[in-house]
Amino acid sequence: MSERDYIVRATAADEYIRAFAVTSRGIAETARVAHNLTPVATAALGRLLSGAAMMGIMMKGDRDILTVRIDSSGPLHGLLVTADSHGHVKGYVGNPNAEAPNRPDGHLGVGAAVGIGVLSVIKDLGLKDPYVGDIALQTGEIAEDLTYYFAASEQTPSSVGLGVLVDRDGSVLQSGGFIVQLMPDVPDEVITKLEENLKHIPSVTEMLSAGDTPETMLARVLAGLAPEMAGTTDAAFVCNCSRERYAQGLISLGKEELAKLPDENGEIEVRCRFCNHAYRFDRSDIDEMLKNAR
Repeated sequence: MSERDYIVRATAADEYIRAFAVTSRGIAETARVAHNLTPVATAALGRLLSGAAMMGIMMKGDRDILTVRIDSSGPLHGLLVTADSHGHVKGYVGNPNAEAPNRPDGHLGVGAAVGIGVLSVIKDLGLKDPYVGDIALQTGEIAEDLTYYFAASEQTPSSVGLGVLVDRDGSVLQSGGFIVQLMPDVPDEVITKLEENLKHIPSVTEMLSAGDTPETMLARVLAGLAPEMAGTTDAAFVCNCSRERYAQGLISLGKEELAKLPDENGEIEVRCRFCNHAYRFDRSDIDEMLKNAR
């Protein structure tokens, strides 16, 4: 088992194919512990974190931010993940305690936990308006939905594979995935070979459990297509929340609203939705904020 989370970029078939693969056990386990997730919530969020991490490094700008949001009807009550172009990712589910029946094949029922709804991809590229693409969820299994998103919203034929293997105690044993995309004017024989490869490769968690790395996963997916590895990026669950940021947010509410917030002890607790870290402000903190509030 690799203790390092990282993303590999590759090209193949004279650059008619570009591909990405990630191993993300640490990311998924960090999310599970931070939010005390059920196994099915761990699997759903872990898959989306893996997918978003790979999509994040497709962006070019140092400050570009990608958000993938799922608004859906299932027990998870939706998911939200953000990623940047440096391999940093964070996210949460609406209901960390969600439960859903397993699929007939015994795997966790991620599709049932997600339910029906909409997947939205928002790219803040530093322009006046962010790019927003929405698609109806196809299966709720995450990988199939991202595959459909790339085809429908970005007109890029793609194959997305994602997987999270959860141990009996709820901890994450394996997590990762791949994204393979066809460039314009790709020859038919390249498409045929890639489709044949994808039919015969094991699942992502089977490959990772067998000792595959992102590099060897892509070697399997791109077998016979002259793959060339194009670099790696370390990946991690990183939240940029801070006490100062939340203090500024409280100040921005204004004196009237801020004065309503202290609990019976005269304190305010604010909890980050992404990493679940709690920040407490005592009476002296609140008095100082009230001085600065409008």
